[in-house]
Amino acid sequence: AEPLYRQALEMRKRLLGEQHPDVATSLSSLAILYKDQGRYEEAEPLYRQALEMRKRLLGEQHPSVAASL
Repeated sequence: AEPLYRQALEMRKRLLGEQHPDVATSLSSLAILYKDQGRYEEAEPLYRQALEMRKRLLGEQHPSVAASL
């Protein structure tokens, strides 16, 4: 699954730009995979990056920000 998540992330970055809510979704999906595999040190930076991106793009009070928290 990891190669597919990485492929989706890179595709979204290329097609939508580095700063897009769908890029944050891909980051979060990859983080979830790592968390489920017990790869917490790899998951945490991705979770944080997705959270900060969502805050910046969608605002502090957006439901997607709450989900990231």
